[in-house]
Amino acid sequence: MAKVRVTLVKSPTGYPDDQKKTVRSLGLNKMGKTVEHDFSRSVRGMIIKVQHLVTYEVREDQPTEQKAEQK
Repeated sequence: MAKVRVTLVKSPTGYPDDQKKTVRSLGLNKMGKTVEHDFSRSVRGMIIKVQHLVTYEVREDQPTEQKAEQK
């Protein structure tokens, strides 16, 4: 499954409470903090809601078997 890395780049202070709660539910509580989530529909919706406050990067994971073979 794809992963998404989300970073808080702008403070939610001064924005509506629902946006503050969305940032908090993503696990972002300080400026510059980065968290990683599975890229599900619910997480995608939260990111879209606060896209003006965060940056994000989607990446595909390699299967674990290939990682073990490379070592």
